[in-house]
Amino acid sequence: MGRIAGRFKRVEPRRRVRRLVLGLLSDLPRKNCWTIAEWAGETTPDGMQHLLGRAKWDADAVRDDVRGYVVEHLHDDQAVLVVDETGDVKKGTGTVGVQRQYTGTAGRIENAQVAVYLVYAGRRGHTAVDRELYVPRSWTADHDRCRAAGLPEETSFATKPELATRMVTRFLDADHRAAWVAADEVYGGNPHLRTALEERGTGYVLAVACSHEVTTAAGKFRADALAKKVPRRAWQKLSAGAGAKGPRYYDWAVIDLADSRPGIRQLLIRRNHRTGELAYYRCYSRAPVPLTELVRVAGSRWRVEEFFKAGKGLAGLDEHQVRRYPSWSRWVTLAMLAHAFLAVVRADEHARHPAPDGLIRLTCNEIQRLFTTLVARPVQDTAHRLGWSAWRRRHQARSQTSYYQRRTAHT
Repeated sequence: MGRIAGRFKRVEPRRRVRRLVLGLLSDLPRKNCWTIAEWAGETTPDGMQHLLGRAKWDADAVRDDVRGYVVEHLHDDQAVLVVDETGDVKKGTGTVGVQRQYTGTAGRIENAQVAVYLVYAGRRGHTAVDRELYVPRSWTADHDRCRAAGLPEETSFATKPELATRMVTRFLDADHRAAWVAADEVYGGNPHLRTALEERGTGYVLAVACSHEVTTAAGKFRADALAKKVPRRAWQKLSAGAGAKGPRYYDWAVIDLADSRPGIRQLLIRRNHRTGELAYYRCYSRAPVPLTELVRVAGSRWRVEEFFKAGKGLAGLDEHQVRRYPSWSRWVTLAMLAHAFLAVVRADEHARHPAPDGLIRLTCNEIQRLFTTLVARPVQDTAHRLGWSAWRRRHQARSQTSYYQRRTAHT
């Protein structure tokens, strides 16, 4: 918290943001301004809501502090920046960025809010270092709606690959280094993202569709057509990294692509040796690298899924109940900070204190439990709990009365 203290000019928001982050790290079953304020010992949620919505502080500056904290503690010369989006299902149409769109969280088209995240994945650990809200065209075409949601005046439509390019550029412009970028087909199929990475000399392993066309010395082919030409001896069985059930072994092959520009460009093919299912990746590096390195980078893409699961389960990344953009950016930035704390503690514990025989190494989940029990001490006073019960009932009564009055006025 000392790293971000200078972003708050007054002592009150500085103290409150600490309580909010502790609440995000707590074992509350649901985390929002109401539950965290009660947990932190405050008498109403007004202070927490003010911190997120109206207090004067720069969420992007705090984001930069989080990024610096992560790179300092999880530094890895061969780190991979992993890009992916996640969606939060929302009701109504008032929440910033919400519209009916596909979200992998639900696995179907839903009324949802989608954000793109940049995850720093190194040997010591992984966590998010940047975020961008995806604002659909239905929003950017309506300036009044954007203004009401607190979006900056200069907001214009940007595709998810454009948001990814923006975040990677921001990371590199801050004098941080990452050897590779990995992402799924949404990003791998975008030539502008690939060009931007090549211009910065940043290697990439980006998934592409089976219909993606590439150029070899023999001509232009679809990716799936090239896969059929790979001889049996060219496939190698390699692990893409450890998963929940052990090493993830696949068969891999690589094909050199024809390009007159500097650098090495290849098509990487992954085959499931049980089902035969194929996956394809466009690869770039400034100098030749072994197949094992490309496979390592391709396997790093699963780190972003682990972050989404832990960020939502441990730090309340998706539990914000806010409508406007400033509140959204502040909530997710503080949730990223909370998860980064867990990731850094985990990395330090693994480095300094190897697990005794018979015990697995400390996980972020176990660190959160210990931290909540030993450090963060929620208020348990009976009068405090009864006071909150009365406040909730009073607030709900006002809401009910207001709702009935509106319905009566329309009938």
